[in-house]
This record gives sequence, C-alpha cells and structure tokens, in this order.
Amino acid sequence: MTNWLVKTFIRDAGNGEDPAVRQRYGLLSGIVGILLNLCLSAGKFLAGVLTGSIAVTADAFNNLSDAGSSVVTLAGFHMAAKKADDDHPFGHGRIEYLSGLVVAVAILLVGLELVKSSLEKILAPEAVSFSWLSVGILLASILVKLWMAAFNKDLSRRIGSAAMAATATDSLSDVVATSAVLLSTLVGRFSGLRIDGWVGILVAAFILRAGWGAAKDTLDPLLGQSPDPSLVQGVQETVLSHPEITGIHDLVIHDYGPGRSMMSLHAEVPMDADVLEVHDIIDNVERELKEKFHTEAVIHMDPIATHDPAVNAMRGQVAGLVREIDPAITIHDFRMTAGPDHQNLIFYTVVPYQCALTDEEVKAAIAQKAGELEGGPYFTVVSIDRAYAEMPEP
Repeated sequence: MTNWLVKTFIRDAGNGEDPAVRQRYGLLSGIVGILLNLCLSAGKFLAGVLTGSIAVTADAFNNLSDAGSSVVTLAGFHMAAKKADDDHPFGHGRIEYLSGLVVAVAILLVGLELVKSSLEKILAPEAVSFSWLSVGILLASILVKLWMAAFNKDLSRRIGSAAMAATATDSLSDVVATSAVLLSTLVGRFSGLRIDGWVGILVAAFILRAGWGAAKDTLDPLLGQSPDPSLVQGVQETVLSHPEITGIHDLVIHDYGPGRSMMSLHAEVPMDADVLEVHDIIDNVERELKEKFHTEAVIHMDPIATHDPAVNAMRGQVAGLVREIDPAITIHDFRMTAGPDHQNLIFYTVVPYQCALTDEEVKAAIAQKAGELEGGPYFTVVSIDRAYAEMPEP
C-alpha cells in the first residue's frame, strides 16, 4: 500500500535529498494522517458517548490531536521547502525539525490532560456501559494505527525525516493506548471491575514516554548533536584515500536541516609539496565529498614535516604518551624547533568532551610525561582542541 501511494503521488520519489521531493513526502504523510485520524476520532468519540468511558473519550481526543499534528507536519514540510534567501542563506530546512518538536509537545500535552481526567475518574469512579460497537471501533482503530506507524516509519526511512519518525512513534503509542482501553472495556464487561481511570493513567504513561522520545529526537539536531559515526568514518576514508593527504582533524559538520549541511576539516599535507598541486587535490576532495555525502565541504590545508625521521619518531612518541593520559586523546600539526638548551615540541591536542581533565590539567600531564623522554630536555607548547566529532583510527 505504501509503495503504491509513493509511486502514485510522489514524483522523483528516490531523490529524498531534494527539498521539493521532501515536501511531497510531507504532503502525503500529512493528508493521510489528517483523514485517518479524523475518522478514528469521530468513531471513538461516538463509542465514548455510548459507553460513558473516560478512557475511550480521551483516546478520541488523542486522535483529534494527531490530526492537528498532521496539519503541523504538513505545514512544516511546506515551509522547510522554501528556497534560501538573504535572511536565511542556508534555507529553511530546520523548520522540519521544529514541526517534529511541535508534534512531540502536542503528544506530551495530551498525555498530561489524560492523567488529569484519569485521576478524576479514579477519585469518583462511575460504571461504564458496554457496547460491541465500541469494541469493533477500538479494534479497527488498532489496525489502522499499526498501518499508520509502518507507513510513516517507511516514509521516514526513505528521506531521513525526524518529523515523520515522531509521527510513527505517536501512532505506536496510540496502538498501546487503544489496546489498554479495549482491555479495560472487556474487563469491565466481564468482571465488573471499575478500572477505567487506572487504565487511563497507564495510557497516559505510554503517551508521555513516546512524546519525550519524539521531543529528544527533534531537539538533538536543533541543539547541534554529534555527527553520525558512520558519516565521520566515511568522510575520513574518502579524504585519506588521496595519498597526498596524511591526516585529518577538526572535522565539523553543521546541520541546517535534512539535505542541507556543511562540513569543514583540516587536512595535513607535506610541507615540501607543490602548493598549487596540493591546492588542486584539495579542490577535488571537496567536490568528491559534496557528490558522495550531499554536503558543502571546506578544507583547510595544514603543512607538516613528513620526511624528517627525527620529527616522525618524536611525533610517534608524543602520540603514545598522550594516549597514556586518555586513550581517546590525539595530536596533530606536530613541529619541533631547537632552543639554546632544549627542544620545543609544538602541537595541537584533541581532547574528547567526556575527558574529566581540564585543559590546564591535560597540558600539565603532557609536560610531565614529555620531561621523562630521553634526549631532552623537551618543552611542550600545547594548544587544546575539543573533539567536535569522534574520529576513528585511520
């Protein structure tokens, strides 16, 4: 069914990085969500009126809020597809994340309102009427919501959309909620127990948990999360596949919305290489990164000594001693200069954020260990970088 809808209503469906194609996916998801949730809300509201069940009525309003969420998603994809302008040179792609966040907030509000209604039902329990029509409506709702969850998860996978993933999560929470309501209805019918309010609390807990997860998924890219490790590894392998580049560091990836990103990195090259030749290689690497990862790339060249045996040997020793401080610490841009009675070791140290040591403590530890190296004395001139992306061993 999903494949048929995609092929029928989405032109150029395989190009999920194109903002226009993403807008069409959002339009399809939004319209399907609005129509189905309005139907489910009307059916459950009827069932709630017939039975007097607070859980069923709350579930009906839950579906009504889902329809509203679909409208938000639809509007979000439409606005995210707007082209870049003078005020927003990187486009409007982050609006898609914001629409997902609005959906998550709506889920949380529904959960809180359901907690309030359920507590009132627990404090003042009332008998709930039984209706097989209500049972049929609830069963149909569960099946429809299962399909909607699979539908939006498939669309999210095709274009990498956090907003659609949030919608899929919402549908799954609805399946759990409606299943609990159905169980409550059947238990009340065959045992006479008044558990309607307690089931409402259980439903609210599932809804709140789903809303929190959806909010986190959309907040992370807005706040600037670490890049996907597989992307970092792919970038590193691509850059280092060029033998003229001996190492990379300071990789930063800026996310301006799905399909709209920019990366910058430093590439280490031999200091005695022809600068025009290396510049041409760097240009080619930037184009290759753009073609492979669909992102603008800016590369800064760092010339280093690669053919000096003494420098290479000392670089290896220093790299080893900083790993003794923390296995995740790395160095780059290593140089040696001679003083009147000592050698200066000048380099940058990349320290992961999870390292408990302060910058000054790292510098002090490096200086102490460098003082123990043979052939000294050695003075260390260290600049501390914090790791924007965790680089795997090349």
